[in-house]
Amino acid sequence: MNLNSLLAQTSEWLKGTGPDSHIVISSRIRLARNLSNFSFPHWADKKERKEVLSLVKDALFKIKYLKNGLFLEMDGLSALDKQFLLERHLVSREQTKGRDCKAVVISEREVISIMLNEEDHLRIQVFQSGFNLSDAWRLINELDKQLEQRLNYAFSPQWGYLTACPTNVGTGMRASLMLHLPALVMSKQIKDVLQTISKLGIVARGLYGEGTEASGNFFQFSNQRTLGRNEEDIIDNLERVVRQIVNYEQERRKSLLKQSREILYNQIWRAYGILKNSYFISSGETMSLLSMVRLGTDLNILRDVQLRKINELFLLTQPAHLQKIEGKKLNAYERDVKRAELIRERLR
Repeated sequence: MNLNSLLAQTSEWLKGTGPDSHIVISSRIRLARNLSNFSFPHWADKKERKEVLSLVKDALFKIKYLKNGLFLEMDGLSALDKQFLLERHLVSREQTKGRDCKAVVISEREVISIMLNEEDHLRIQVFQSGFNLSDAWRLINELDKQLEQRLNYAFSPQWGYLTACPTNVGTGMRASLMLHLPALVMSKQIKDVLQTISKLGIVARGLYGEGTEASGNFFQFSNQRTLGRNEEDIIDNLERVVRQIVNYEQERRKSLLKQSREILYNQIWRAYGILKNSYFISSGETMSLLSMVRLGTDLNILRDVQLRKINELFLLTQPAHLQKIEGKKLNAYERDVKRAELIRERLR
């Protein structure tokens, strides 16, 4: 397994399987952990960071889930490779920047990704396709227990797991669900939904998490609080809120089909036609059009288009993926041409 071999497989979060996968793209749980007797990464000197990296790496590859995993030191990667990992959600934007002695460990099917010396010593992530936080939690909990047997975590009986950012203290857990909500956006109800959930302890972000805007009608919903609640309560609250959002989206889709059928069909078939016949297309336009085609596939309007194929195109048409597929750097114009060519081939 190497970095380029990831191109030949579909990321776990885009497989289009699992419960409610027509609306809920993926489930993710992330745990922040630190080693006791070591400074947090931003305050540690190079010697400490290097020692942490060595200790954690040794522990990770003794875990059964990671025995055939891929270990990548960020210092040894090009800017393009870092962007490639970011586009696949395997690393954070924070992990692609800054100091030395950073690394990532990726399991064979990209179900597990563990960042080392990011904001915390360990950022453990588990992904599942569809509305499937329960399976993600079972796996990450078992993985965390096995690591805790080998590593001395920084833990306070009063505060819980200690983290570099106070907002992560306690469980150190962020549970998140990525949803595709075109009907709520088209009916202009998404703003009301986002305002309501903020009062329920849920935060909404864009496709690539914190600091990103929603694109392609994708939204990530995650818990705000990690302190004073256990993991099961956090997951239960998020699931209940997101279940309501899924129901609202389904209702809006039915309403659009009933009240604005011709307009909806026109938007979907126009999007499909543009994607299938373009010779030059930007990343932003691609995201918007693919969103409409995905909606058409979900509603069985586009019957010959596979959901998984559309999910893959959301990823493969990103800048770094296009350049990895081509095997060389491409300027913006060349990427727009290559993107259109790739879409035509995949939709043929």
